[in-house]
Amino acid sequence: MKNNRLLLIMGALISVALIVSIFVVYNYKNNQVNSASNEQPKSTETNKSTDQDSSTTEKTDTTPETPEKPEQQPDENGYLPNQTLPTEPTYIKGILLANKIYPLPSTFAPEENPEARQALNQMLEAAKQQGFDLVAFSGYRSFEYQTTLYNNYVNRDGQEAADRYSARPGYSEHQTGLAFDIGERGKEDVWLTEEFGETPAGQWLFAHAQEYGFILRFPQNKEEITGYMYESWHYRYVGKDVAKEIAKQSITLEEYLGVK
Repeated sequence: MKNNRLLLIMGALISVALIVSIFVVYNYKNNQVNSASNEQPKSTETNKSTDQDSSTTEKTDTTPETPEKPEQQPDENGYLPNQTLPTEPTYIKGILLANKIYPLPSTFAPEENPEARQALNQMLEAAKQQGFDLVAFSGYRSFEYQTTLYNNYVNRDGQEAADRYSARPGYSEHQTGLAFDIGERGKEDVWLTEEFGETPAGQWLFAHAQEYGFILRFPQNKEEITGYMYESWHYRYVGKDVAKEIAKQSITLEEYLGVK
């Protein structure tokens, strides 16, 4: 009787031990699974972040300082035949470029550049102190506005003539928000004419624009390089250092950037 009771007790203890062992193993496995599950998103997030950093670094490293020269030759109006507008604007030496070879995306709409506007106001104020009441009568133009403007010029003068003084949609410097057409208030008859450059106000502007970070974008006798006839009224903001260097060398923006 005593032996039977001992066997029953030992059997009960073994059963309890087995149950406890199974419970411990089960919890251990669950903890391992949960631990792995919790770490997985962090690992994925880390990899994602690493991939993004790598992609950004790679993009920066492979972006050329000077874009490759187009293989095609420009047509008689200075544009590349059958060229499509890009998805990104072109920057060279940190300067936004918009001309007949390097256009802007149709969706590029930065509005007027605040830094350029501030420099312009300072320049106009300095001119006023010298007795010249200058005004920027045209600044930022959207892609849509340039489309209307260009088409009107083509309808009036024909495409060949219009291409010498007006940019096609996507090719206008005014779309950058960095260009201004400037004239003297009270002398609107010479706005948008070469004669403005011969007036005392136009001559003062040409001589001092560099001090405020502006360049005459389309100088005389440079149409073969810039693609446009002489425009004594069209000034482009590039920053003081660049403007002074361009003025010192008497070159165009294309020549400074090495794309001509």
